Amino acid sequence: MTKPNVLVIEDNAAVRDLIRESLEDNGYVVFTASRGDEALRILRVKGTDAILLDLNLPDANGLNLIAGIRESTDAPVIVVSGKGTLVDKVVGLEMGADDYLAKPFEVTELLARVKANVRRYQGKTGGVKKESAARPRIKFGDITLDPNKFQAFRANGKSCNLTAMEFRLLEALAEAPNRVLSREQLLEKARAADALHTNDRAIDIQVARIRRKIGDDAKEGQLIQTVRGAGYMLACVTEPLPD
Repeated sequence: MTKPNVLVIEDNAAVRDLIRESLEDNGYVVFTASRGDEALRILRVKGTDAILLDLNLPDANGLNLIAGIRESTDAPVIVVSGKGTLVDKVVGLEMGADDYLAKPFEVTELLARVKANVRRYQGKTGGVKKESAARPRIKFGDITLDPNKFQAFRANGKSCNLTAMEFRLLEALAEAPNRVLSREQLLEKARAADALHTNDRAIDIQVARIRRKIGDDAKEGQLIQTVRGAGYMLACVTEPLPD
């Protein structure tokens, strides 16, 4: 079996070496970068199964760097930061991260989080990295989800400007049309359960933002319907689109 690839973006050499050695000792192939521009160059030529991202980089804000990362891969991004409040975690997830680990961290916890995120990612992609795995688009209403661009588009081709987290939540609903998904199921499918600690309010905020961005604000005939006491449902027919 091919070893999973992990990109470590960390400017502190001691921390970077600790993470690299720990991952390599546990069977991962590790690429490292100390700057944001260096990380983006690596991602343009290397496939990866997970990314560990420090927020304090010499040339970039780690949260802002996530948008650039998403242009190359939808592999899980695990933020590793000295900030560890719930607000910081939610902001990180809203910017497109998948998980959050506060410094100082235990190596065993870091390894567990990497393993869990890689397992979910490979389970979703069949172990094929993004550069060779085209996934079909999904159409519902006047919205088209494009998993290969990690974005939703209106009928006129205009982007809805979803964050990675918003895209994953909408994709989860679109993959199970006319079926109620609980908040816990949505968090799991969006690979955010650990980082948000299944925070109901956080998922409600995300869904409200998705509705606004896709123009689903009407009280009557909403595509994304709230099922009180149960969760959310995409109440329409979805259609896979050919390439």
